[in-house]
Amino acid sequence: MHLSKDQRRTDATAVGNLLLHLPNFLCSLFVVALVSAFFGDFAFLVILVWLASGALVFHRPTESALARRLLRLRYPTPQERAKLEPVWRMVTARAGIEGRAYELWVEDSDSLNAVAAAGHIVGVTRFAMNQLPNGELAAVLAHELGHHVGGHAWSSLLGYWYALPGRVAWRLLKAFSGFVFKVSRAFGCFGVAFVVLFMGGIALATISTLYGLPLLLLGVPYALAAVGRRAELRADEHAAALGFAPMLAAVLDKLHQQEQRTAAELAARNGGTPVEEGALAKLLSSHPDYHTRLHHLQPYLQPGR
Repeated sequence: MHLSKDQRRTDATAVGNLLLHLPNFLCSLFVVALVSAFFGDFAFLVILVWLASGALVFHRPTESALARRLLRLRYPTPQERAKLEPVWRMVTARAGIEGRAYELWVEDSDSLNAVAAAGHIVGVTRFAMNQLPNGELAAVLAHELGHHVGGHAWSSLLGYWYALPGRVAWRLLKAFSGFVFKVSRAFGCFGVAFVVLFMGGIALATISTLYGLPLLLLGVPYALAAVGRRAELRADEHAAALGFAPMLAAVLDKLHQQEQRTAAELAARNGGTPVEEGALAKLLSSHPDYHTRLHHLQPYLQPGR
């Protein structure tokens, strides 16, 4: 095993992800600044603590808590570890990566899936671990390793973390607006019109004061989804470059069949009419479709590669 000098890096996809989270970060900073005003002389300290909290993304105990609570992962049993670790060592040896820098976790799920989370977690579903041949399981793990090596996992979590105060404030604002709108309906059309004009005036004043920057937030989810799809292709290329292209193609075929079965079930519930995915839903998808991913793998599937 030859250890690569660059164990991980921050590629263009990770940088783009961080830049796209900048509007969310600024909104969260504004929210935190408003909340910190209630702490008087300690307001600046509250802001500094929040800014420094991003380091928790790389804190192992915090990562473990997130893995358990948010991702529903668990540590593998001794039998599961005996299955996973030899495959993981093969992948990391090919990549020249120190495998002990990462932790293997398991999700109790009957779907074919895996995840790269935070800075050091690689999780696979119980189905993927038990049903995939070792070569295909290695391809899945190599794909997730690609997310870590490229910096996709930590940059996504860091962006999500710093966007959290803004997201919470937005949900509270939506709930309050809905409550006010329901109350205004009791006063008839005049009450509704007054509330709409009042809140519209506040929104317009905010957008004008901030030179239209809040409008950027409307496009951020679509841009982040596009970057996410690019990150998936980069991770596919990482696995393919390690020699797992045929195995990864086989896994993609299984995923495609899984999607087709799900679509058939939805159509059956809908009286036999296929449920078509809308254009906006496709733009918000975090993963490329099967044909796109397979197309990008073609150069690695050619004879002689």
